[in-house]
Amino acid sequence: MLWEMLQVAWDSLMANKLRSVLTTLGVLIGVAAVITMLAIGQGAREQQLQLIQQMGANVVLVFPGQFRRGAVGFGMGSVQTLTMRDIEALSKSNALIVQVAAEVRRGAQVVYRQKNTSTSVVGVTANYPVVRAYKVEKGRFFTEQEDLANARVAVLGQTVVANLFGENANPVGKTIRINGIPFKVIGVLAKKGALGPMDLDDQIMIPLRTAMYRLFGTEYLNTISVQIVRNEFVTAAMQEIERILRRSHRLPPNKPSDFVMRTQAEWEQLAEQTSRLFIILLLSIASVSLIVGGIGIMNIMLVSVAERTREIGIRKAIGAKPSDIQLQFLLEAVVLSLVGGGLGIFFGIAASYAIGKVAGWTVIVSPISVILAFGFAAAVGIFFGYYPARKAAKLEPVEALRYE
Repeated sequence: MLWEMLQVAWDSLMANKLRSVLTTLGVLIGVAAVITMLAIGQGAREQQLQLIQQMGANVVLVFPGQFRRGAVGFGMGSVQTLTMRDIEALSKSNALIVQVAAEVRRGAQVVYRQKNTSTSVVGVTANYPVVRAYKVEKGRFFTEQEDLANARVAVLGQTVVANLFGENANPVGKTIRINGIPFKVIGVLAKKGALGPMDLDDQIMIPLRTAMYRLFGTEYLNTISVQIVRNEFVTAAMQEIERILRRSHRLPPNKPSDFVMRTQAEWEQLAEQTSRLFIILLLSIASVSLIVGGIGIMNIMLVSVAERTREIGIRKAIGAKPSDIQLQFLLEAVVLSLVGGGLGIFFGIAASYAIGKVAGWTVIVSPISVILAFGFAAAVGIFFGYYPARKAAKLEPVEALRYE
């Protein structure tokens, strides 16, 4: 019985091929859009989480605090409070702290012969690559002795190399100028990727003391990275870091801390929340196309009911029940929706990988997103096909037979 109804539904749709194709096109675009948007959103989420994990294992980041004037706060880092003395205090023997790294970051103009670029110059300690999980692809990183000697040596990120020397070039041994001061290139960092809008490969690392005293003329640090023994001890470690820094800054008990601490878990949680909102936004936009496709199905099915009124009357006259008529038209709407959904899955997956390849984005097409899109398409067919099917079922046989 059901198979016969499906055959009749298919024959009815094929009787108006162009109209059926145009109707399924709306659902096709909607399903393809849903799959593509979810693939982009999930890919962005995964990429962000991977980059956060590359920040370093078991690391607590310490930032300068915020400046406040009355009830108004001017944001984290608006007041400079972290100094070399804090590094020395944290580096002293402590069972929870493995090692401490620091950085100071500024924008600078970098020149090599006739080429120049504006990039981030980061002064870091010699142990920074170990703490923050950076790797050197060519050459070497600078040593602690070079940091203590204020050596003018530099390790370049991949983007800087491409901008100054060209793709796949080896700049080791060359001399560049940072704000007019010559630096010898001793290494190239392995590719790191982007963290949000920040390109982690568009930076140059130089010894911390060289940056502070020779290049920037500052006594303050932007960030201190504290590597702890294990993540299980993160709460105890943060309490110990707070105790050490408050004592180093000579803060009385009734005064709030003038620094802020962040953990990898907090960054991951923030990335999860941001990605979830991003995916919901993309899915909402894509769902509009699917709803529009559903409205198209309803419109066509209403036209079909009007065109086939006499057919409905004949079927009822020879014994068809209202439920049979309703099921017949509902099946036609669902068939339209599922055909569009099936084609939408194919084009959605193809579009996702095409966008990822062209734009260089990470895309993830999960089975859940495909099932969700296909199920949504079926639901659209049922929802928007119910009213026309119900209308057809309610037609009186006598009135339907007299319809011209």
